[in-house]
Amino acid sequence: MHVIIIGPAHPLRGGGITTFNERLARQFQDEGHRASIYSFSLQYPGFLFPGKSQFTDEPAPAGLDIHTRINSVNPVNWLLVGNEIKKALPDIVIVRYWIPLMGPCLGTILRIIKKNKHTKIICIADNIIPHEKRPGDSIFTRYFIKPVDAFITMSEKVMQDLRLFTTAKKAILIPHPLYDNFGEKISKEQARKKLGIDNSQKLMLFFGFIRKYKGLDILLDAMKILKDSTWPNANPLDPAGCQLLVAGEFYEDRKAYDDQIDRLGIKDNLILHTHFIPDADVKYYVCAADVVIQPYRNATQSGVTPLAYHFEVPMIVTNVGGLPSMVPDNKAGLVAEPNAASLAEKIVDYFEKGENYFLPHLLEEKKKFSWTKMLESILELANSK
Repeated sequence: MHVIIIGPAHPLRGGGITTFNERLARQFQDEGHRASIYSFSLQYPGFLFPGKSQFTDEPAPAGLDIHTRINSVNPVNWLLVGNEIKKALPDIVIVRYWIPLMGPCLGTILRIIKKNKHTKIICIADNIIPHEKRPGDSIFTRYFIKPVDAFITMSEKVMQDLRLFTTAKKAILIPHPLYDNFGEKISKEQARKKLGIDNSQKLMLFFGFIRKYKGLDILLDAMKILKDSTWPNANPLDPAGCQLLVAGEFYEDRKAYDDQIDRLGIKDNLILHTHFIPDADVKYYVCAADVVIQPYRNATQSGVTPLAYHFEVPMIVTNVGGLPSMVPDNKAGLVAEPNAASLAEKIVDYFEKGENYFLPHLLEEKKKFSWTKMLESILELANSK
């Protein structure tokens, strides 16, 4: 089949959706299909982009056909791109939807493609209702949904949100596949040596872009609780005992976080690598950790979860959105409430049980997160009437 994926790809920075699209294209190629990606020449206007740069200096992924075409704020461009894809007559267009801001652009492109009366349009919906709401969200989302033939969601929460907008269109829920394109697992010792971190420390990891909804401030408050308490059979939380590694770029003003760290007096318990983490370095951060913590205030699903599964590191997640279903409590990790006291309690519980308690369950859960299942679901929807 001829498949076109519409969504972010290189040279846009390797966030979760970019990484997913490139991995999905490669899976189609590996299974004998013709696949290409139509990405953005301009994804966000500068005043709406909170990071330092939207683009990466890393080399393009080998063997992928990526067309950097779409300007999200130029309606003339939408017409040109829509007609280009319409004339290419792909059997399937897979479009990513993660923020209503993209609704007018993507909805217009899809309407033009449908005029060829051949292409099946399938949306992989990361979010239907966004984490950070803005005026016009519902209007933009309804405009986007109308030309889509079928949907894939990766959490029950997104499926529920989708059904608020449409009950007629077909939709399948499939777990987010593993991010297995960041290399193979390496030893904790190798990873920590690369990062200059002591092997004797208990190390927690917060990974990814830093935004309010991801709850880093809640985790910092939990670190203060731990520092002020005495763990059973352990010293108080201090630099020799337990550290939080924060790895990822600030996507909002960092001053509030710096002020919080100073106010709480926990600077010695933090390792701050608050820059963009290139793909080649991801494995060092995840493999260095004893546990990955996702202290989110709200979430649909998280790309950090399949990343932790790939590198076989247990997780502590909060009881929001699709996270508890992805990380079954007391199996692949622990589930806390989204507040500092609960997180602190679960951190203590995790280290008392020990990593080896969770690993057999994690390895069993890991089997669910398959790219083959994702492709099978896409083809099933494409072939349905």
